[in-house]
Amino acid sequence: MITMKSQHAPRSPNPVDIHVGTRVRLRRQLLKMSQEKLGDQLGVTFQQVQKYERGTNRVGASRLWRMAQVLDVPVSFFYDGLGDGADAEFAEDDQTPIVYDFINSTDGVSLAMAVSKIKSKAVRRQILELARSLATEADEAED
Repeated sequence: MITMKSQHAPRSPNPVDIHVGTRVRLRRQLLKMSQEKLGDQLGVTFQQVQKYERGTNRVGASRLWRMAQVLDVPVSFFYDGLGDGADAEFAEDDQTPIVYDFINSTDGVSLAMAVSKIKSKAVRRQILELARSLATEADEAED
């Protein structure tokens, strides 16, 4: 009897799947929609929506099409910001991953929504300066 052993490592999420998933999560949160509600609209469980959002399960073409309809965005929305460097490594001092993680977090989405509602450019600038000041103070406290 011949047994065949898989030579493949356990599959880790593809960077494109992770990107698409974070865009799904971002849009869902902007609409203040629960994973359960999105799952109901798609005919899947909320656990499946979680897997899509983490990138551990790939979203098929027909399901992505339906997500775009439910979330009221074009399909291209899920690929926005991906560029050609989806598999590229970030430079050691590149802050992109930190910013990207924050803006896709619940706090990041809430902050972006709140600040975007402020009409005054001067007030938005003051909020930015306050955040920079607090960050500087936090850095100095750590030293």
